[in-house]
Amino acid sequence: MSTPPVVTTDAAVSPSAPNAAANAASANAASAAATAAEPEPSQRRNLHLLVAAQSLGGASAPIIISLGGLVGQMLSTNTALSTLPVSLYNLGVALSTIPAALIMRRMGRRMAYLLGAVLGLVSGLIAAWGIARSDFVMFCVGTTMAGFYGACVQSYRFAAADMAAPAWRPQAISRVMVGGLIAAVIGPQVVIWTRDALPAAPFAGSFFGQAALALLAVPLIALLRIPPPPAVTATGSGRPLSEIALTPKFIVAVTAGVVTFGLMSFVMTAAPIAMVGCGHTVGEAALGIQWHVLAMFAPSLFTGRLIAAIGKYAMTALGLVLIAAAALMSLGGLDLFNFWGGLVLLGVGWNFGFIGATSIVTDCYRPEERSKVQALNDFLVFGTVALSSFSSGRMLGAAGWDAINLMMFPLVAVVLVMLGGLRWHEGRMAGRPA
Repeated sequence: MSTPPVVTTDAAVSPSAPNAAANAASANAASAAATAAEPEPSQRRNLHLLVAAQSLGGASAPIIISLGGLVGQMLSTNTALSTLPVSLYNLGVALSTIPAALIMRRMGRRMAYLLGAVLGLVSGLIAAWGIARSDFVMFCVGTTMAGFYGACVQSYRFAAADMAAPAWRPQAISRVMVGGLIAAVIGPQVVIWTRDALPAAPFAGSFFGQAALALLAVPLIALLRIPPPPAVTATGSGRPLSEIALTPKFIVAVTAGVVTFGLMSFVMTAAPIAMVGCGHTVGEAALGIQWHVLAMFAPSLFTGRLIAAIGKYAMTALGLVLIAAAALMSLGGLDLFNFWGGLVLLGVGWNFGFIGATSIVTDCYRPEERSKVQALNDFLVFGTVALSSFSSGRMLGAAGWDAINLMMFPLVAVVLVMLGGLRWHEGRMAGRPA
């Protein structure tokens, strides 16, 4: 009598099969999540368009910042007002963040960005016309109007983040910021090529160039296909802004962004004046600023991947530590090595800290809340930048270069403590049973 064949199963063959199956399922789930995080073709197309638009729109700021003081000195009868055009540009960016967000909420990002580019075109023409007429007030009107375009350009990073899956948002923000690296090259080159294009009106050609760059951005923005803002539901536009603004995560994220950008602007504005005052040439000071701007945006090529590897909080903290290291380098002496080294560290620290803080902000709101939260964040950040540009030169004259660098340490320390406290709190809450 034959023995019936024994039918074996995987479970009978190996007791560890359930574990293997579970591990395989976990790996498949992780792979699926990673695949889902990757942007779709339409999102990649929008991202590439935003990078190109950032490259053109972001070039306006270097043109205005590098020439605004020189033109102001040339047109104003009061030398104390020579940097007013640059300060008004920064103020224009700060004051435009909320109106720009309202337009985005009502009409969509693309229409707001198109309006920003058109105003960028008009502002360049007005500034150039003010130079041609030797009209300081008209020139200031032009640089102030450019602030709305600047506010829209700064919003491109949030547009990229809103289109991306949560796991891919830091990389999306970082990709758009690469456009700033290109803008850091385009802006100074436009100044070099066009500043003497109109001999009767020095520097007017550069502002015509600014207008031309805004015009080139218009068709790129028109090709964007950004999803419309979420429809208002029965719950309205989400939680009240005051409720969101008082959450610990938002407070820490905004404080990190404000300190990172504010300190960078404060030191960058004072550095050229300090370098010339210490006996270095104007060309050496300009070269230091150029290296600084390149250091601000070049890390964007890999910042998103670093955030994915070490986390948003650690990346923001690393940026702040590098800003403190920049202050130490600057306090080490008055040689070119100290100035340039400090400016490069400051630029890299800004990149890590600002992109990290922006990534944390994107975790603070629901889709229907994004416009108002992003507007509040940028208003606070760029309002601080405007105040920094107003006060930097005055503090340098009153207290000196060392005092500017020494004031960075307590501010950095406070934000590092806040980041550590928030990370500890979230870890503790995650460990509590449901």
